[in-house]
Amino acid sequence: MASDSDRDHKIRLRVSNQKAYVWDVEDIATLRAKHHVCGVLTGTLPHLSQQNVFLGVPHVLLPEEVVLLLEKQLAVLIDDPRAHRAPSAQALADWNEEREASVRAQIVAAEADKASEKATKFTHSEEAIRKRKEREEKRAAAARAKALAEGLPVDEEVLAPLSAAPVLEERPETPSKAVVHPFTVTIPASSSELQWYAPDDAVYSTLESARQAGVWTYPTTPFEYAKCRVFQDLWEKGNYMGGGIKFGGDFLVYPGDPLRYHSHFVASVIESPNAPLRPMEIVAHGRLGTATKKSHLFCEWDEKTQAVTYFSVEWAGFG
Repeated sequence: MASDSDRDHKIRLRVSNQKAYVWDVEDIATLRAKHHVCGVLTGTLPHLSQQNVFLGVPHVLLPEEVVLLLEKQLAVLIDDPRAHRAPSAQALADWNEEREASVRAQIVAAEADKASEKATKFTHSEEAIRKRKEREEKRAAAARAKALAEGLPVDEEVLAPLSAAPVLEERPETPSKAVVHPFTVTIPASSSELQWYAPDDAVYSTLESARQAGVWTYPTTPFEYAKCRVFQDLWEKGNYMGGGIKFGGDFLVYPGDPLRYHSHFVASVIESPNAPLRPMEIVAHGRLGTATKKSHLFCEWDEKTQAVTYFSVEWAGFG
């Protein structure tokens, strides 16, 4: 599915506490566009109220996605805690100085933007007063002309237009005891640029090597192994997968990018042909899938034949 040039650049999955994260935005786009791997964005963004809709890096992958990427040699695992070495005093001082300089530059830029915005508002206020004065003069001239035409006395005090526009003065800011910082300062969250970050010393390109080092242990049970094999089989058929817990399954199966398509199936994994499956489960999954405009897909993994068997269930009317 990936070309040779794509395979040359292996995506770095930073592992911490048995979870794999992607911090590079270009890698996230590559995973989605070229490798059909969606994952979930979990980082929050400032000044956005709907945090459940607008999320950012880091990008967290399903464990089945991690296993797939490593087995297809599309990614490598990095033991992120071990990749962070103890910084020297000089390196830490340089980093603090760099960060403070960045903060000062951002504050200066924000203050300049604020001053420009304030000047623009002041200019707009002067323009509004000038236009109001012109309207008042036209209204007064029209009323005076009408009074003279009808032979009525003219009350100059009432018809007198605004003599001059009021002068807008900037009010001094009232000092407050509580100091409130009005700016949002961006601090880089990724540690890839730190001097003491050495990912090349903690890279694992296979599941076995990562398992031996204790960095990554998934899968460990027959059910987890079956989930990985089912996920890979669906992926090789060109589908996109996401978590299916909302719909009572293991995966949601999309025919294309989830940003463009609705899922067609809710997939449940059966670890072996001998695994029990109660009739009530079939009925419940069938009705839930139909109620959400999907078919429920039972995916049975057979270790002996190394094959996946699919059986879809959809609730229908009875005649």
